[in-house]
Amino acid sequence: MKAIAYRRHGGPEVLEYKDIPAPVPADNEVLIRVRAAALNPLDWRMMRAPALLARLVGVSTFGQFSVPGVDVAGVVEAVGRAVTQYKAGDEVFGAGKGSCAEFACALQDKIARKPAELSFEQAASIPIGGLTALQGLRDYARLQLGQKVLINGAAGGVGAFAVQLARWMDAEVTAVCSTRNLELLRSLGAHHAIDYTCEDFTRGAVRYDVIFDAIANHSFGDLRRVMTHNGICVGIAPAKGWFRMIVGMTTMIVMPLFVSERAKFFSAKARHDDLQLLAGLMADGKIVSVIDRTSPLAETAGAMRYLELGHARGKVVIAV
Repeated sequence: MKAIAYRRHGGPEVLEYKDIPAPVPADNEVLIRVRAAALNPLDWRMMRAPALLARLVGVSTFGQFSVPGVDVAGVVEAVGRAVTQYKAGDEVFGAGKGSCAEFACALQDKIARKPAELSFEQAASIPIGGLTALQGLRDYARLQLGQKVLINGAAGGVGAFAVQLARWMDAEVTAVCSTRNLELLRSLGAHHAIDYTCEDFTRGAVRYDVIFDAIANHSFGDLRRVMTHNGICVGIAPAKGWFRMIVGMTTMIVMPLFVSERAKFFSAKARHDDLQLLAGLMADGKIVSVIDRTSPLAETAGAMRYLELGHARGKVVIAV
């Protein structure tokens, strides 16, 4: 099969467009003929991982080719012996392994059926970004009707979903973004949009019940300054650099010991029911997919380079 693969760690320059063997599904996996994949910061972080650290977290290639990509949408080609929910020909999407290829495998409980109303590109844009936004607001922040929520990093792959889901949950939404994205965030449902190039929201007078931090460019002390007495900050790991990622992961463990329920840091889990919920909301027009650009599989290196710059609006999608 054709795939984007790398055998040594580094930047987009290590990616090769080449023929490698197709994966074989395990008993509880499905083999997907990939129609679209979406890139995430995690993909280039894994590529750039220091060799020792990569081995510790299980992403070292050990001289073998590794294929980036988690977000996937396509058609089931074959199923493992224990798979009962899907059959060949089903159109599905979700979280898989090595989705920047013509074929990829995924656990049956980490995918869902693609609604006919959605294109493969739209479906592929949902998993990591949509699940992170949904689970962060619903499960960790426990966002309630009428609460004031601020989304920091609102124009990115996670933030764009968070703005729409917070509005769907009937919260009062403030989005923080750059000048060029103000109108986009208002069109997605934000009641207020703050241009971070002109205004530092942590110095403002407004207090928020929930701060959803999708970019991690402020200290918790700064964020706490604009939280209500019972406010909560929900954050994800920093997107830029391994040092910041390690600091972020350490913070996830240490900070709750000192700030109790006021700060929660997490990574999303791929769940069938949540994927179905997000797809249903999109099929019903309650949320939309924000896709910055779509590139062919052979041009994945350029798409990864663009994503790494940190200025993508919504998702960067690969059409296979």
